[in-house]
Amino acid sequence: MSDTTDVKLSKAEQTVVDAIEKLTVVEANNVAKYFEEKYGITAAAPVAAAAAAPAGEPEEAKSSFNVFLKDGGAQKIAVIKVIREVTGLGLGEAKALSDAGGMIKEKVKKQEAEDLKKKFEEAGAKIELQ
Repeated sequence: MSDTTDVKLSKAEQTVVDAIEKLTVVEANNVAKYFEEKYGITAAAPVAAAAAAPAGEPEEAKSSFNVFLKDGGAQKIAVIKVIREVTGLGLGEAKALSDAGGMIKEKVKKQEAEDLKKKFEEAGAKIELQ
């Protein structure tokens, strides 16, 4: 991977970055949640602010949505199957995502987001479109 930033890292910092880059999406999400809870560090804030619609803009005007799993519900197996179908994640990663919740898909068109929400809700999950 090429270094495209101007930030200079120490050897210890580069070791941490290299280790994080090798994590799965679910593992990286867990690390991010840990830092958020432990230190109040939120890496997603700038992304969320950039992706959010300007104040006063109606939600219908948004052209893309993030599909976020809030709760896997009681029918875990059905939800895991849908997660795997939609994301292509392995069984362990899909199970972890169904247990912890998190981002399913980012920047999808409104119709696809609504279809995904319906599919997950039919499986028993709670989805939020952001």
